[in-house]
Amino acid sequence: MAFEEIKENAEDLKQEVKKLIDANVNYYKLWGFKILMKSTTMMLKLFLLAVMLMIVTVFFSIALALGIGYWLDNFAYGFLIVGLIYLVMAIVVYYVQDKIVEGPMLSRFSRIFLKKY
Repeated sequence: MAFEEIKENAEDLKQEVKKLIDANVNYYKLWGFKILMKSTTMMLKLFLLAVMLMIVTVFFSIALALGIGYWLDNFAYGFLIVGLIYLVMAIVVYYVQDKIVEGPMLSRFSRIFLKKY
């Protein structure tokens, strides 16, 4: 009798452990899906914002180049000056890129991935 009860308890314990493991696996699958979706939607939003800002930048750049060209009576100089402005901005961004990109991205993704902890 006692052995049969132990055997039944062991079977119940085995089933409960299997249920617990399955529940944990399902939880981490859902957690991974949540993280993946948040990351994907954030990247898509950033991409769309970047595209819109690039379009705005192109139109403002053309307008600025034409304005400078009218002022100098030479459109080539206007576009050259705008090009030089962008070259200087690119050099500055190159030297400070770690402070601009690494810090904010690290903090943003840390909030998403480590929110539970």
